[in-house]
Amino acid sequence: MRTPRTPRSPRPGRPHARTRAAAAALAALTALSLSACRDSRGTSGGSGGSGGTVKIMVGGIDKVIYLPAKLTERLGYFKEQGLTVQLLTEPAGAQAENVLISGDVQAVVGFYDHTIDLQTKGKCVQSVVQMADVPGEAEMVAAGKAGRIGSPAAFKGARLGVTSPGSSTDFITRALAVRNGVKTSDYTTVKAGAGPTFISSLDNGGIDAGMTTDPTIAKLTATGKAKVMVEMRTVEGTRAALGGLYPSSSLYMDCAYVDANAGTVGKLAAAFVKTLGWIKAHKPAEIAAQMPADYAGGDPKLYEKAVSDSISMFNGDGVMPAEGAANVLEVLAQFSPNVQGKKDQIDLSKTYTTRFVTKTGQ
Repeated sequence: MRTPRTPRSPRPGRPHARTRAAAAALAALTALSLSACRDSRGTSGGSGGSGGTVKIMVGGIDKVIYLPAKLTERLGYFKEQGLTVQLLTEPAGAQAENVLISGDVQAVVGFYDHTIDLQTKGKCVQSVVQMADVPGEAEMVAAGKAGRIGSPAAFKGARLGVTSPGSSTDFITRALAVRNGVKTSDYTTVKAGAGPTFISSLDNGGIDAGMTTDPTIAKLTATGKAKVMVEMRTVEGTRAALGGLYPSSSLYMDCAYVDANAGTVGKLAAAFVKTLGWIKAHKPAEIAAQMPADYAGGDPKLYEKAVSDSISMFNGDGVMPAEGAANVLEVLAQFSPNVQGKKDQIDLSKTYTTRFVTKTGQ
């Protein structure tokens, strides 16, 4: 019977083949991970300017209030600036801001008021392109409840829908209530989301009224399911409801990223400002035709109406109106739990900048 041979040990200084393979795989994985981090977080040279991808989270990409994001992509203005942009979406602005803070995206298309709210938490975030001077929202009331809840003064005891707690719709709902003599504790806040979930909440009685945007507004009024109670898609309606302008849709970014990537930010600003100018120069039907077909939900004419009803909310230059920023702070100081009692601690100059949009020449 033959004695089994003892396996040879690898010679000193010459790793076993499997060891070499494992080391190579680990090195490749490490390199891939580092590359992914660079793509996600950006570099001081500007990821978009050096062939990387700029990730932008949109707080509901099919909402008309955030239409400029997708439209800029469809018109080819990102590519025209030499940028590779990936548009992502979350259903609510409060969720979108969390992704920015975590460093998973470089920018958010969402409401400006988040920049003020985040400053109270020690975060520096600023709007670099201010696309709209008004919310583009409407407080809708279920048709069957319109007789009982005819205005915010009748909010007491009602179930009011917002996209999510801590969202801009939540802030503005609080403002409407208190400005009309109703305490925020007098009504029930319900997370109703947007689009189909919002409509479903009205249908099943989960909410009596709620704040939403187009195209949901157009769908509700066309079907007779709800009526507009408070109009904030126009300057006149917004001033009446909130005492002044309330800048909303913006491109906002972490201050450190803005400072380290001025070239990329400038290109993004130029692309968005060109889109805002394009919107002002074209009719709602032409604008609607540029958007993805599924945004129309099978009813192109109704979508065109939604665009028509909301399109005046967009300014043509991307510049923040100082009056509007001050009014947003005034509203939040009264009605946002995070900002109450901290108004004097807020530095508005850090929540927005006009230096990029004023350089575009648009």
